[in-house]
Amino acid sequence: MELTAAEPRRKGLVQLFLDGEPAVKVDGETFALSKLRVGDELSDEQLHELIQASDARRAREKALYLLEHRNHSKKELGDKLIRAQIPKEAARAAAEHLEELGLVDDERFARDYARELFERKRYGPARVRQELRLKGIDSELIQELLAEHGDEDEALENIQQVLEKKYPLWQTDEKVRRRAFAALQRLGYPYELIRRALASAEDDG
Repeated sequence: MELTAAEPRRKGLVQLFLDGEPAVKVDGETFALSKLRVGDELSDEQLHELIQASDARRAREKALYLLEHRNHSKKELGDKLIRAQIPKEAARAAAEHLEELGLVDDERFARDYARELFERKRYGPARVRQELRLKGIDSELIQELLAEHGDEDEALENIQQVLEKKYPLWQTDEKVRRRAFAALQRLGYPYELIRRALASAEDDG
């Protein structure tokens, strides 16, 4: 195959034309490093290696960009790269590479994320478990984190905070009370704990 043209495209890509026909788009830096020139002959193997190198570079650059904004779990990072149209193999390899460098750390991420879910979003244990599972966190680590944040008094306090902030009329309006109860269940609190929290608040009131 003859490289008959190489034209710049958006997002730092280069459109390659092989034997006069548009073929693939590759990362511009990868193409420059390949030292290919218009008129060069490419074998199928050379083209495959060029595409792989381009995918790997794009995956790592996109991954670093995502990590600049916040921490990610390895699974979450790989999934986001795939959604950004990075090939699955390159996405997983980039996530693993950054894990090896210490830039991705599932335990560190999970501890920070669990703290945010419990303390800022005021989620209950069932919802926190679900969210951590979606991020690909190991089940043993999830159990450890739930145990660390599993204080019942803390859970009751979180329920009170949700009621005061979002459902201030729950004691006087039955519809609001039902909505509050349903919302607390969606937040991951068990039925019995919600019932106790409501009864305690009414007694205090």
